[in-house]
Amino acid sequence: MACCSSVVRLYFSISLLNKSKSKVCGYYLGRRPVVVVADPDMLRQIMVKDFSTFPNRMMIRAATKPMSDCLLMLRNKHWKRVRSILTPSISATKMKEMGPLINMTMDTLLTNLLGHVQSAESFDIHRCFGCFTMDVIASVAFGTQVDSQKDPDDPFVHHAQKFFSFSFFRPIMFVFVAFPFLAPLARVIPNKRRDEMNNFFINCIQKIIRQRDEQPVEERRRDFLQLMLDTRSTKECVSLEHFDVVNHADELAHTHHSGEQGNGGAGSHESPNRRSVQTQKRMMSEDEIVGQASVFFLAGYETSSNTLVFTCYLLVDDFFTRYDSPDYTNVQDLKYLDMDISEALRLYPPGLPGDVDEDCMVNGQFLPKGATLEIPAGYLHYDPENWAEPEKFITDRFTAEAKASRHPFVYLPFGAGPRSCMGMRLAQLEIKMALVHVFRKFNIVASTDTKVGSTCDGPGARLQEVQHRGQHRH
Repeated sequence: MACCSSVVRLYFSISLLNKSKSKVCGYYLGRRPVVVVADPDMLRQIMVKDFSTFPNRMMIRAATKPMSDCLLMLRNKHWKRVRSILTPSISATKMKEMGPLINMTMDTLLTNLLGHVQSAESFDIHRCFGCFTMDVIASVAFGTQVDSQKDPDDPFVHHAQKFFSFSFFRPIMFVFVAFPFLAPLARVIPNKRRDEMNNFFINCIQKIIRQRDEQPVEERRRDFLQLMLDTRSTKECVSLEHFDVVNHADELAHTHHSGEQGNGGAGSHESPNRRSVQTQKRMMSEDEIVGQASVFFLAGYETSSNTLVFTCYLLVDDFFTRYDSPDYTNVQDLKYLDMDISEALRLYPPGLPGDVDEDCMVNGQFLPKGATLEIPAGYLHYDPENWAEPEKFITDRFTAEAKASRHPFVYLPFGAGPRSCMGMRLAQLEIKMALVHVFRKFNIVASTDTKVGSTCDGPGARLQEVQHRGQHRH
């Protein structure tokens, strides 16, 4: 009864605050209360300062192995232990080892794009980038080299497509989300398609783990799967305050740890938080390793491929509003690639909901235990109070000066705080390498089938032509 009254107070309170233009609102999804917070100061409080009250993503009770063991699904101490072990594996130094693997996959993408050039026909570039992203996931996370565009019948590609064809918009999923106490039924209801897919990826990784363990160390493929396997023989891990990859807190942890070693080891210089983490079990279980490889499908496929497509689309749209045709001088505008990608992510951001673990007050607003917390990145990224002409693609928003003048919590493409996206560096590396290679070899031109004119048409931009930079055109 108390819980119900808390929910009533929440929505009554929000209704009153909305009259004074508060950036907090709420709604019910079935019986699940959802709080939407778009106030930057509240978000800083929630995502960093009061993180202990909001440590978890929204619980999905219907999840089954291997996905139930991935970081997005893990909660509380279990999540903290796995994240503390994995964080050193995604450092900037470790990500450099992924470069050669992405380059190998890039060669496949460029070959496939060249085939479209030779056909001289319009084509769906989103599908090309989707295949590229899937190939990167197969290579980096599963230690498998595939060409999903040319060989769709490959067993890995076939089962991956099963995963990607899953939709949360099926009626049964709405029932499970709206009435979470029914969700455990999803685990026991027979689902041959799901079980075949899960068993394939579990067996795939288990087989590779056995093969790697039998290989000499110097012969093992350097991919993210191997980085996870390496955690079995290392003591390196970091504490909660160093989980924030977006703000490079993990790099500070590495520097601090190196300094301790240089001064004769951790000893009396070791922080209490680091000691508490190191007393936990450091080795990841095989189920946890399989789970982290699988999360690439959930968090790394659509987000990366969409960012590639939207960046290309926005650059084409922006470029041809200023120039009639590309030449050596005006294509130099593309050198600000990081700013271009950041602006594309502002216009088309991903997002994940979280949970409220305890009744609490945040900046005077009551949030009840058990509510789902939604951070509306789309609203934040289009709020005219923070972004002049928010519908326009303006890369100068991301100069160093412009970023320093903004509230840091009005731009959240990768989240913030300890639960920020662990795969940020890999995603950025993959996206930048792909765009640099593609722009170096091709001109991307919107075909007559592509509606160009407003950034809001981005998701509907279907076809683009690619012309090979073979010789000078007169």
